[in-house]
Amino acid sequence: MKYLKFRFHFLWLALGCCLIQCSDERNNSLYANGPVDTTWANITSVEEVVQAYPDQMNKLLTALNLDYPGLELVKQAYQQQDITNACTALLSYYIKGNNAPHLRVQQPTQSSNTIQSAETTLSNVFIVQNVEGQVPYKEDGHRDWYYKGPNNDREWAWLSNRHSQINTVLSAYFETGNPKYPEYIDLFLKDFIIASWPYPGVKSSTSVWRGLEVAARAKVWSRIFYGLVNSDYLSPATRLLILSSLPDHGHYNRNFHGGNNWLTMEISALATVATNFPEFKQSENWLDYSIETMIESMKDQVYPDGVQTELTSHYHNVSLRNFELFKDICDQAGKPLPDFYNQTLEDMYSYIAHAVRPDGNRILNNDGDRGSDREIILTGARKFNNPEWEFIVTNGSSGAKPADGPSWFYPWAGHLISRSGYDRNAHWSFFDIGPWGSGHQHNDKLHLSISAYGRDLLVDAGRFAYTGEVAEKFRGYARSTRGHNTLLIDGKGQKPGERIADQELSSSHCKITPEFDYAWSSFQDYIDLDNVKHHRSLMYVRGQFWVVVDKVETDKPRNVETLWHWHPQSEVQKEGSIVTTNNQNGNLRILPLGNTHWDVIFIKGQEDPEIQGWYSEEYNKFEPNIASVYSTVINSTETFVWLLVPFNSEMPEINVDALSVNHSGINLKITKEGNGTWDLTIPYAESQAASMVLR
Repeated sequence: MKYLKFRFHFLWLALGCCLIQCSDERNNSLYANGPVDTTWANITSVEEVVQAYPDQMNKLLTALNLDYPGLELVKQAYQQQDITNACTALLSYYIKGNNAPHLRVQQPTQSSNTIQSAETTLSNVFIVQNVEGQVPYKEDGHRDWYYKGPNNDREWAWLSNRHSQINTVLSAYFETGNPKYPEYIDLFLKDFIIASWPYPGVKSSTSVWRGLEVAARAKVWSRIFYGLVNSDYLSPATRLLILSSLPDHGHYNRNFHGGNNWLTMEISALATVATNFPEFKQSENWLDYSIETMIESMKDQVYPDGVQTELTSHYHNVSLRNFELFKDICDQAGKPLPDFYNQTLEDMYSYIAHAVRPDGNRILNNDGDRGSDREIILTGARKFNNPEWEFIVTNGSSGAKPADGPSWFYPWAGHLISRSGYDRNAHWSFFDIGPWGSGHQHNDKLHLSISAYGRDLLVDAGRFAYTGEVAEKFRGYARSTRGHNTLLIDGKGQKPGERIADQELSSSHCKITPEFDYAWSSFQDYIDLDNVKHHRSLMYVRGQFWVVVDKVETDKPRNVETLWHWHPQSEVQKEGSIVTTNNQNGNLRILPLGNTHWDVIFIKGQEDPEIQGWYSEEYNKFEPNIASVYSTVINSTETFVWLLVPFNSEMPEINVDALSVNHSGINLKITKEGNGTWDLTIPYAESQAASMVLR
């Protein structure tokens, strides 16, 4: 059955391409053969689209400022109620004009070469967030634009309606010159635009009319319209259909845009339409509104330390890309932006560069994916002439060594990034002591991630998926405390915390010296629990080890579980209460210090009675990993101390010579063979009291 359906899709595609190729012959005999066949797939000429959809073409012409220079013939024909000639003159205006010169492309030399990613799309298979789905056709010949993919995931439907798949096909055409690629785009867009009617004109969350999808299409369609403006493969009918739909896209993004990273995508799309198509009556107003709104959003959406308020590395990058796109749009339109706008872009790049792992991948936190930031950082280094960022992301192979660092603290975001250096084998950690975030949040305060020697060791669970079967199973786990390296108390995790910080964390929360990094914070709002508080202090002794101090304040007995989640590629073993990886290269040992009796279990890939021991590096990708769960019962306030020792292949001999706990923190003496003895003072809550002496 699947094979027959697959063949039907190819036959339909072939039919559509044939119709396009035969359009000239049909047009020559248009009137001799009687009434035009107005089946949507047959419509290619101006005459056909005007006859089939006169209301839409009239709507297009009324959306235009017909007094705009160059539209004189359009206005003359329209005043004579000659819609066909008005539309013909409009297309001639775009072909001969100079709008959007950055999008106009010299057409490639024709060939039969192919590119596999485009071929996949031409088989009507769309790959959305790592999930392949073959979109079915309906009886009227249109695709089912509301199809939710094989996992019945509404995110799949939304993202497939952003049209990134035909953006890929367009790139394939520019690279190969194969005409079947623009022919496919022509039929695809004709199908979509006609099927999308009527424009609802209200805020919507449907698969077709939702803000993010509207915004993405406006950008893709601009590239297609001008990229193929001198091509014979994009039919006149499809060009007019694009133009007729763009005012609706502009109206939606102007009136129904969201906030946070949504706003940056939607408002940059509004500016895209306004500047690429200045002939629309609303274009000038759209651009003015875009500038005002984007500037205010940047003030609200980016903390003074340069971190986007959702505090999710993935969406930080989304906002940065769209803020930057908006600047490019304004530069092209000759609309200057205030100095602080450029400074904020630079600050956002600075955060990415300082937070990047030694292997070039970003933080995996909140609703993010672990992906490479290397090219993004190199782009920023070029734009802002910052060789220090280049040095960080190239592991010192080029650029200039930073004057500061190698660790950085972002006091508004509450992110401490600790490093031993800039080489690929450097130690790296991310400690989260900031607010909950303005969107895409996880209940993960005081979480710690660690990488060393080119390998991720302690990890965040990831985001899994937002909707569909994967989300139904894993979404609660992804967002919960259970998926992070922090504490459960009486089996309960954290409630949502403070969304937005109204001030930066004081200097008492963090201290960075050449020898060590220190930071602390606390959390007390647990689900169904009262009168309990978790303090966590972290000290990283540079190039040597981490010490984690957990203090649980309580007025009655509690069960405490400390969670350490390991990367799936780590081989993990335990000896009593000591847990160690046994990888060929890149390892970490966790040693609980003191007299606490811990029950230690490994959980991997558990589904019942609750999800535990799963990891998602990327949306819709997941695999089991080991969670080492330390459990103990306390009767009153207790302090737990953890020594985390990274090593490459051979574990160094290390001894804890003394540990004392007092009302303000702990004192610890550690000896490491061949390196010396460290006397550490690690306070619960005051950075100035943190100290280290190496003997």
